[in-house]
Amino acid sequence: MAGAGTAVTALAGCSTTASETVRPAAIPSVDPTLASIYGPMPDEQFPLPAVPYQKIDRRYHRQLVRDPTGERPGTLVVDTANFFLYLTQEGGQAMRYGVGLGRQGFEWAGKGVIQYKRRWPRWTPPDEMVARQPELQPYSIANGGMGPGLNNPLGARALYIFQNGEDTLYRIHGSPEWWSIGKAVSSGCVRMINQDVIDLHARVPDRTTIVVTSLPRPAQV
Repeated sequence: MAGAGTAVTALAGCSTTASETVRPAAIPSVDPTLASIYGPMPDEQFPLPAVPYQKIDRRYHRQLVRDPTGERPGTLVVDTANFFLYLTQEGGQAMRYGVGLGRQGFEWAGKGVIQYKRRWPRWTPPDEMVARQPELQPYSIANGGMGPGLNNPLGARALYIFQNGEDTLYRIHGSPEWWSIGKAVSSGCVRMINQDVIDLHARVPDRTTIVVTSLPRPAQV
């Protein structure tokens, strides 16, 4: 795939450094289904707080939709044009999740596999990133990376994408920065709300095919 080599070099460790001022807004009435989906998860290794789903555009809430991808059931599709991730299912349907994308998320496209998955992964920025950001030295490869936890840039789960047997350095991962869903952020790969990446992690086996592409805007969102 043309350009994959240079893109892979850029995908340095999925650092997540977004910041955004969230203005106070009136909170609509509670939706019981969404409150359950995005509620607290106290039984996790690191208990997760609830996500204020009312402040996230409803198009990016986890939902079952008509499959627009044309891929066979069981395929993951990252739609970089519309900030969606689809898990295709039987009967022409797909589970759709909202995602946030860093610069690197727009630079890589093609087909790979989910080589493996991790619960509460360690984050190890590559040496190139540490050279640019010396403050990351404590989390370097030599120092063993950053331990799992609520502040770890990979969040509650990570899915590791390989292509032709090699690590692309491209990840699908959780993030506490729910306000970055549906947006282009400063850096990183494909970030999801932690509650959503936990759901995806449970649905997707190792060796699942993944396609990163750009799709037309859905007629209905």
